[in-house]
This record gives sequence, structure tokens and C-alpha cells, in this order.
Amino acid sequence: MSPKAPITQDVLTLPRKLPEGKINLVGLTRDQLRAVLIEHGTPEKQAKMRTGQIWQWIYQWGVRDFAEMTNLAKAYRAQLAENFVIEIPEVVTRQVSEDGTRKYLCRIAGGHEVEVVYIPEEDRGTLCISSQVGCTLTCSFCHTGTQKLVRNLTAAEIVGQIMMARDDLDEWPTPGAPKDETRLLSNIVLMGMGEPLYNFENVRDAMKIAMDPEGISLSRRRITLSTSGVVPEIARTAEEIGCLLAISFHATTDETRDVLVPINKRWNIEELLQALASYPNASNSERITFEYVMLDGVNDSDEDAHRLIDHIKRYNIPAKINLIPFNEWPGAPYKRSSNNRIRAFANIIYHAGYASPIRKTRGEDIMAACGQLKSATERARKSRKQIEAETGLSR
Repeated sequence: MSPKAPITQDVLTLPRKLPEGKINLVGLTRDQLRAVLIEHGTPEKQAKMRTGQIWQWIYQWGVRDFAEMTNLAKAYRAQLAENFVIEIPEVVTRQVSEDGTRKYLCRIAGGHEVEVVYIPEEDRGTLCISSQVGCTLTCSFCHTGTQKLVRNLTAAEIVGQIMMARDDLDEWPTPGAPKDETRLLSNIVLMGMGEPLYNFENVRDAMKIAMDPEGISLSRRRITLSTSGVVPEIARTAEEIGCLLAISFHATTDETRDVLVPINKRWNIEELLQALASYPNASNSERITFEYVMLDGVNDSDEDAHRLIDHIKRYNIPAKINLIPFNEWPGAPYKRSSNNRIRAFANIIYHAGYASPIRKTRGEDIMAACGQLKSATERARKSRKQIEAETGLSR
């Protein structure tokens, strides 16, 4: 494998303190939460216990007001309110599709906006969350990719999307009530706006919070991270997050993938496949999902299907292939493959011994389907000075 330059992104992260001087507790790891509590007057001997209590109020019960944290002394609650806030992204608009899919436009610091989609199904409810404002990858078939990257989301803004959806679904349990294992929001997919592995630390911290058993408590097998192929971060994903992995593959030759998924010019198909073959969690019970958007006359031939199988078999990758009918958007340069072509492609994969589900298009009437997300925020990349002036952001 040829050496590559280190991954660099010209992005900004939020300072810990908000304009009013208070610290948002959402998005802090347990260690960070303990540290800020001690820093603001919590006795060190009590800090571990207080961290656990506050953590449960925020992430298990969904409480945002310190006054409601009734197992804490009244004076201590007042002390917390003086120094801290519990804030999540603000819902600007909420659209509900004919099929029940919900699309939220959420406002974050600086007036920027990201989109979040909730997809209800019979046996699960999946929340598709974003990791960046805009996207840096410019995949030619993806509407989101036509909005340039503005900045990375913080851990608070990422886990806050989950909390926002639980608010809307009225799914926070009542303290003291019997535990209900039935969940409206049961699965998370990092398939919204942005490339998660270009915002690794914030995504990792947010997902650790989501998986914590004393809070939102989602199993790592209920979380799927989708990447376009940031090869150096793939092994790290298994080691530091441990979630399931999906790959935006979309083409079987470098020539085509260079156009559809330009990151392929940096890490080509062979380099990507080598990384997937070494993915620590890859097994028949935790297969890697190959996402493959079906584009008429571009990547949907029988030859493409056979090449795709050859790629996976050559590296012995436990895999399933999700075929995604292209969701057209205004000005899109591609057309959706015909239903007959998609079925023929799926049959070739199925007969080779791999699961090849055809993704049912959801939320298309509200532009919430896969590849259609593009928020109403300003499209042009803003300069660092503009963003700093708006939000007080610092490196």
C-alpha cells in the first residue's frame, strides 16, 4: 500500500463554555463530566456518585432542568444551575412523510442547520443522524454532497440528535416506572450529512454515550457507522467504538468509483477491501454492509454484479449488499435503474450466496430518502473568520 498524507480537515470545534459562561453537560464523557463537576465545587469524594446521578437524569430520563433532579440536595441543584446547562439542537421544522418517516431540520450553534431522519418499521425504529454540517466528499450522486463542509458537529450536537428524536417520540421513561424494552427508537445509523470518520473523536464520544448502559443504552449492534472509505480510521472504528460498519461502495471499478465517490482517488478499491478484510469485528454475525446505489447505465450491469462478488470473495469479507434505488433530486445527473435491472442485479448476488436486500425508499415525498438530505443552511463554505464571528468558535 502506498503511503498517504495524514488526514487533515479545516474544521472548527466548539469551545466548552457557552456565551453566558455556562458549560453544556451534554456530550461530555463520564471522565469529562466528573472533571467539570470537581472544577465547579463538587467535592472530589462525591464526584463519581454525582457523575452517575446526573448522567442518569440526562440520558436515562431525559431531564433538562436541574431542579427536577430530586435525588440531589436542593442547594447542590442550585449550584449546578449556576454553572451548567443541558442543551440539545433545536428543532426548526418537522416533516412527516406519508409512510410515517419524520425529517427534522435542527439548528445548532452559529445558526447552522443539519437534517435528521427517523424511519419507523414493524420491528424497529431507525434514526439517521448527521456528523457534519455539509459534507467534504462531493459524491456526485448525493444531494448532501453538493453542500460544502462548514464544520464538524460536536459530540453534544451528535448525541443531541438522538435526544431530540426521543423528545419528539415521547420516549423518555418515567423514573420509577417498570422498564419497557419496547423502543420506538431502537437503531442508530450514521448515514446523515457528513463523513463520520472525518469527525472521529466527536462521533466516538457521542456513540459511547448512546451505548452507556446507565443512559440511552443502545447495543453496539444497534449502531451502524457508514463511511465512504476513510481507510486509516476503519480499524480504529472497531477498536474504539465497536459498532457495525457499512461502506458506501457504489462501484466495482476505480474508474467509476473515482467519479461517484471521489475519496476513491485517495484510497482505492483494493486498499479499501484490504482494510475491510482486517476489520476486527467482521464475522458472519456482524457482517459488513456494502451500500450500493443503483444508477441507470452507470454501475448496474451484470458485469458489475459479478465484479462486486469477486471483490468480496477475493478478500473473504463477511458481507451483505444493500441495493439502494437512486433517489432523484432536482438537477441530479443520474437516473434510477429500472426495477427489473435492480432485481436482476440482486439475483446475481443472491445466487452467489450473499444477502442482497433492495432498500425500500422511505420519505421520498419530503426529500428524506437516502442521498437526498441537504439542509436549508447557507450552501457556500464560510471562512473561519465568518464562523468565529458568528459563534465564538475556536480551534
